[in-house]
Amino acid sequence: MAVPVILDCDPGHDDAFNILLAAAHPAIDLLAITTVAGNQTVESTTLNARRVCTVAGIEGVPIAPGRDRPLHGAPLAGENIHGDSGLDGPGFGDDEPRVPRDPRDALTLVRDILRTHPAPVTLVATGPLSNVATLLLAHPELSHRIERIVLMGGSTGRGNTTPAAEFNILCDPEAADIVFSCGRPVTMFGLNATHQVRATPEIVSRIASLGTPLARLCVELLTYFAGTYREVYGFETPPLHDPLTVAHLIDPSLISLVRAPVTVELAGAHTRGATLVDLDGVTGRPANAEVGMEVDVPGFWDLMIEAVRVLGDR
Repeated sequence: MAVPVILDCDPGHDDAFNILLAAAHPAIDLLAITTVAGNQTVESTTLNARRVCTVAGIEGVPIAPGRDRPLHGAPLAGENIHGDSGLDGPGFGDDEPRVPRDPRDALTLVRDILRTHPAPVTLVATGPLSNVATLLLAHPELSHRIERIVLMGGSTGRGNTTPAAEFNILCDPEAADIVFSCGRPVTMFGLNATHQVRATPEIVSRIASLGTPLARLCVELLTYFAGTYREVYGFETPPLHDPLTVAHLIDPSLISLVRAPVTVELAGAHTRGATLVDLDGVTGRPANAEVGMEVDVPGFWDLMIEAVRVLGDR
């Protein structure tokens, strides 16, 4: 049985690859794509999701915009990594994407799916957790319809936007706190795991060798992404963070997990947005999440490149 998934994202270069993986693999039943302000405004992230789906021929999957800001405070964007459009690099042109926007907003779309889908649904969140927290607050009666929440965010160690905090969690720490405290199963893939998955020149060459328009788009995305990661972080090759979430659902053996208590720092002067992962059990708190640790990197890339091949050959 395919895993029914709603993908909540903020495309974003790595989000784009996660959309491709979720749409291509038969182990995933992609029910909807919802967007949130994060890497760029929600208008831009929604447009980017539609652009990726148009180029990849992903049709029949509703796309709906969600929150344009965090639960508290002003939005934080990632232009230094993803560019002014949120998906810089490829030349998409000015044409309207063929894949439309759903008339509903994200909260209404997800509510409708949770109410009507015959099985509980997995929420995969690869941007700030504002939409997911809003859903949990607005519709607690539907929480039992959420099978689990699989997210990219946080870290067992240092951050990437402040020394303590990773971007997605820092964008909306209050939302992240709600998600980690919601009582539903939560699986977290943080920087400690995603930094293992680097798009090396060999990986980019494998994708380029597919020779399809979609493969060329992917190479353009990775080339731009590599440039900003080199400039901002000094990385020789960029990590492809978000697709670990869907890769885990397809093949759980690809990433080892540990159960641990995870707490989100809300008030620290220098540590707001940090995820405190108690791997050693020193706090005595009960575990509230599974945390990704070691990645089968070759296995992941085989899965990701096959998804690009499958969609490109359609």
